[in-house]
Amino acid sequence: MAIIDAMPELNRKLQFFPIENDNPSTLTRAEIQHFNEKGFICPLDVFSESEIAEHRAYFDQLMKKAVAAGWSSYSINGWQTHCTGIYELINEDRILDYVQDLLGETLICWATHYFCKLPGEEQQVSWHQDASYWPLSPSKTVTVWLAIDDAAVENGAMTVIPKSHLHGQIAFERSTAEEKNVLSQTVTQPGQYGDAPVAFEMKAGQLSLHSDLLLHGSEPNISDRRRCGLTMRFVPPDVRSANSWNQRAIVARGSDASGHWIHSPRPAEDRIPEQR
Repeated sequence: MAIIDAMPELNRKLQFFPIENDNPSTLTRAEIQHFNEKGFICPLDVFSESEIAEHRAYFDQLMKKAVAAGWSSYSINGWQTHCTGIYELINEDRILDYVQDLLGETLICWATHYFCKLPGEEQQVSWHQDASYWPLSPSKTVTVWLAIDDAAVENGAMTVIPKSHLHGQIAFERSTAEEKNVLSQTVTQPGQYGDAPVAFEMKAGQLSLHSDLLLHGSEPNISDRRRCGLTMRFVPPDVRSANSWNQRAIVARGSDASGHWIHSPRPAEDRIPEQR
């Protein structure tokens, strides 16, 4: 059965708000226009090979600790207040410079998630809109997807439907077990909502930016190499959260005069959360 809103009681404002910035500092005006029209920018250069190798080594050791504690390859989700390496990536100026051109001077990161697809893994990410899952309003989250490994079609690169962000909330169905979906929502017949699908093939160290209303998903990793990326979710301070989703935020730039978003300090060391 099709569902149009997973949280109707919150009366969320789920629509795309075009970026208005005639004088960007890092992105080009053409890139901002592309974001407005297509819903994404990809790829953008950030880290050198040696720099991303350090971040990959950090993830590798973090993943070992997580697995030893009983977590899976998709479980490092929302750990930005527990892990120094994630915290530092959120505050990386080269990343924030890109995001600031889309969201303004105050940048709040409210969530992160490593999506690590192991070689030969059968799980996929079915077509969905991020904003559909989140108790946030208005829908202004910009997601940074940082490639920790090279991402290509054969190892399950994220794929998007350009222009789908212009439709607001799109009806979805609850995912079936047969889908082997990492998440829980599935938009059927996604092609009717925009242009032909575009795969985000990126070199490690590059990133993409996408709207929280952009339809996207990814196929299983049929290759013999891993595909890992870190998502970092940023909002401007006028966005409001329900269900205490403001408690693990990091005010990466500027300040939230309203005090709605609770700024979390840099963790002194990595701490693997206990399973509940």
